[in-house]
Amino acid sequence: MLNMKRFLIPIALLLLVLQGCGSKKDSPLRETIKLNSDVMTPEVLWTMGRIGEFAVSPDGSQVVYSVTDYTIDENKGFSRLYVMNANGDDLRCITKGSYSQYSPAWTSKGRITYMSAESGDIQLWEMDSDGMNKRQITVVEGGITGYLFSPDEKQLVYTAEVKLKDNVADVYPDLPLSSGRINNDLMYRHWDQWVDTYSHIFVTDFKRGIISKGKDIMEGEKWESPVRPFGGMEQIAWTIDSENILYCCRKKVGKDYATSTNTDIYKYNLATDNTINITEGMMGYDLNISVSPRGNKIAWESMERDGYEADKQRLFVMNLTTEEKTDYSIGFDQNVTSLTWAEDGNTIYFISDKNATDQVYSLQLNTGSIKKITEGKHDFVSIAVAGDKLIGGIQSMSHPTELFSVNVNDGSFKQITHVNDNIFNQLTVGNVEERWIKTTDDKMMLTWVIYPPHFDKNKKYPTLLYCEGGPQSTVSQFWSYRWNFQMMAANGYIIVAPNRRGLPGFGQEWNEAISGDYGGQCMSDYLTAIDVMANEPFVNKEKLGAVGASFGGFSVYWLAGHHDGRFKALIAHDGMFNLDAQYLETEEMWFVNWDLGGPFWDKENPVVQWSYANSPHLFVDKWTAPILVIHGGLDYRICFTQGMQAYNAAVLRGIPAEFLYFPDENHWVLQPQNGILWQRRFANWLDTYLK
Repeated sequence: MLNMKRFLIPIALLLLVLQGCGSKKDSPLRETIKLNSDVMTPEVLWTMGRIGEFAVSPDGSQVVYSVTDYTIDENKGFSRLYVMNANGDDLRCITKGSYSQYSPAWTSKGRITYMSAESGDIQLWEMDSDGMNKRQITVVEGGITGYLFSPDEKQLVYTAEVKLKDNVADVYPDLPLSSGRINNDLMYRHWDQWVDTYSHIFVTDFKRGIISKGKDIMEGEKWESPVRPFGGMEQIAWTIDSENILYCCRKKVGKDYATSTNTDIYKYNLATDNTINITEGMMGYDLNISVSPRGNKIAWESMERDGYEADKQRLFVMNLTTEEKTDYSIGFDQNVTSLTWAEDGNTIYFISDKNATDQVYSLQLNTGSIKKITEGKHDFVSIAVAGDKLIGGIQSMSHPTELFSVNVNDGSFKQITHVNDNIFNQLTVGNVEERWIKTTDDKMMLTWVIYPPHFDKNKKYPTLLYCEGGPQSTVSQFWSYRWNFQMMAANGYIIVAPNRRGLPGFGQEWNEAISGDYGGQCMSDYLTAIDVMANEPFVNKEKLGAVGASFGGFSVYWLAGHHDGRFKALIAHDGMFNLDAQYLETEEMWFVNWDLGGPFWDKENPVVQWSYANSPHLFVDKWTAPILVIHGGLDYRICFTQGMQAYNAAVLRGIPAEFLYFPDENHWVLQPQNGILWQRRFANWLDTYLK
């Protein structure tokens, strides 16, 4: 049963925190937070400030960044902007009031632009670097979703949602209150929204007057840029002469869109109004454009194969004059992301995952050589050039993102933001250990082991097998506000987190081993990891659990029918349970076509037959362990009916079960009170059956 005493003190603490820290909207800087315990709680987790986007001033001397704080009683977040010198000195909060400010950037004159809804819809604003002389730039009807100034700062690109198809009320004006939806093709909903609008790119002259409407360079087109569901302004760029707009787009509709990842880069010329596809014939994802300082080249992330969303992310460079394209990642068996040009125009910095940590690398174009710059047990999540250094966001399993100054010559880095230092100075976090475990096919698998705070090797601890999602998503040194390893460990558990087959960072062969083999080697990898750790004297092998979300949720459902009594408690969040139903319920059909091999009715395809024969719902008769099922009603990637089926099956089988349902959450849990409820029921379930 739920122990209410466990949460009374943290809630009282939280009220004090929200009155005296960065969530106080007129507070110039973050104030001291006093914790009542040195062990993390869900409430403390949600008091942590979250660094968002940052930008370096043109001369490299200053950094502006956003921090979001969450107010639990109001159940929402609030973002403010901070400015500091690039070495971390002279920190200033430059925004205040009752509205969030985010997406900061610098102008050539040292002013800061940002987005805010302080006048109603989200619009573009600017101010001095000390927060003074604020003015509104746009009054676009319905608001904007992103922006980018031309290099000469005479023109502005912004993105906004455009309605391009009739709804029921348009077709039948006499039925204005009807809630019906008429669909005639696929991709009618995506991720967590019904597709009623399309993100389009608008361009306008930038003048001192307020901008109300720009020119839609995609007018009438029923496709979007940036590309759903996660694309941002990194998918749009200006050529250095301010005469062309480069943008990423998948120019397909309906069924063709739902079955393809073929996203190209287009060049729109302002003078002629003409658009050309500059990556014609490149069949996979082509995304995230970075223009060289001299403007003669662009770099971008490219996947080779259409329909494979987890293909190798290659580093491509194009000479805009000759249109010659070069793949600089041939022979580099890793993914690339966050491409950033150095000022010399010959060096590209990027982030890549190797052996479950994300580090900074550099590419020298004149030689084609790639060099690893940084080392350590952490993940870089973003980088930007600041003179002769880089500014980068770093996180780990033991600490959320902070900004660091990186010396590119020796790879050393220095912390320059301290958003959550006050909290972590009072917390004891568990040790994170790297282990290499031999698998059943004689491969070596990196497994992270996270120990509880105040770990005592002479005691025996209940232990959790963490099953990663994706499925091709690395168990790197990430920090999560839901699947938080330190939070799980703080509840008194050892966490075993294997980089099983099908994860990047260990070569493309390892990554691709999962497609078409959901019930195969990846599951053997899971069981090997927990079996090896169960032999440790400090692990209570009679108190083992398995937890995971998305593909990790599928993994828990599959293991529920194949664990041979190992596990005494299971938790599955947003997992696939019935693969036959999943094929026809999901929205991005390219995923199930690639990873499952195709539709379940393809009886001649052995990959298809193997995939669907491993659907967890076929093994419910072997379930024995109590299971907590969690699902979000806005999850259109894996519909809530998958979780409902699993829960119903457990109850009908007489298995102890609980269904935690969030009607207003998607594939994640994003609202503070829902997040805390998630953590409480998660801990309660494990405590009930493993302690």
